[in-house]
Amino acid sequence: MIEALLIPAPAAAPALIRCEGLSRKYRKGDTEVVALDDVTLEVADGEFLAVMGPSGSGKSTLLNLLAGLDTPTAGGVVIGGAEVSALSQAERTAWRAAHVGFVFQTFNLIPVLTAFENVNLPLALTPLSRGERRERVATALALVDLTDRADHYPHQLSQGQEQRVGIARAIVTDPAIVLADEPTGNLDTDSADEVVRLFQILAEKFGKTVVMVTHDPRMAGAASRREVLEKGRLVTGCRRSG
Repeated sequence: MIEALLIPAPAAAPALIRCEGLSRKYRKGDTEVVALDDVTLEVADGEFLAVMGPSGSGKSTLLNLLAGLDTPTAGGVVIGGAEVSALSQAERTAWRAAHVGFVFQTFNLIPVLTAFENVNLPLALTPLSRGERRERVATALALVDLTDRADHYPHQLSQGQEQRVGIARAIVTDPAIVLADEPTGNLDTDSADEVVRLFQILAEKFGKTVVMVTHDPRMAGAASRREVLEKGRLVTGCRRSG
């Protein structure tokens, strides 16, 4: 339940995500394109991981595999004991709805819906009562400091506010994992700082596991750990000091 967001998470941090020998290849005409090549990676429960790399390095491919939006050519993805890469498409869809929140670079808000209504969308197919849904949405908007913008439409919000609505929508189901694909790419510096600070809070205070892909070294520096993808292969990462 989203009320768990209000309770600080315990310090223990076992591995939640495990990728072993993960590869993704596809064909482009007569050419075989290697998007991801033999990636082995663990992400701890409650960790904020930034994955860096230039365009075409495999960052988004990795996120799609972690979310169960795609399946690997080789290797596997195990999250919380579930072998996500072995699930059927329908099973992956159900698993993703229960365990993953996604934050997009382009926000992906529905323009004819208010901030409140956009955040409420992931709850539409849940068995929660209307009152329970309203409480969850209110809690998520409060967490991103947008209670006073609940009735505003996307065009009435700044881009930074739109992205914070996107984060509220991602966490309203209380997922264990938040995946963010270039979430600061369309934002000014101050708004970008607010977004990564929210990711820090979600990981450090509420125990959410956050995986953010970015090409921006400054944004990556806010994460507790950084890894770098180059031409589909993972190279040595580093941890944030202090």
